[in-house]
Amino acid sequence: MMTNDEATSTQGVTLTNSAAAKVLELIEAEGDKSLSLRLAVRPGGCSGFSYDMFFDSALEDTDIVNETDGVRVVVDAESAAMVGGAVVDFRDGGLEGAGFAINNPNEQKSCGCGQSFC
Repeated sequence: MMTNDEATSTQGVTLTNSAAAKVLELIEAEGDKSLSLRLAVRPGGCSGFSYDMFFDSALEDTDIVNETDGVRVVVDAESAAMVGGAVVDFRDGGLEGAGFAINNPNEQKSCGCGQSFC
């Protein structure tokens, strides 16, 4: 498993402060402080790949782990090649609604629904 500094300098995914606060709130609601936010890339969607975000308590030796404000973000080694350097943000309310958004510098294009990319 990479250290925080290695993940940041190579393939780490980071959270904005608002995303970290929301994830921490959700983890506390789950009642399991061992949970991490896992970001993965899966085949599918209208542009070729889609993001998958979920809580996970298991870590693999090859996972890339980065921490923001006490929240661990975990990415498997295969997905890291497609999301390295990405930033996860949380937007609360407004006309577009609340939710997480991923700013991925590796995206070549994304679909109109915003849920898939290539």
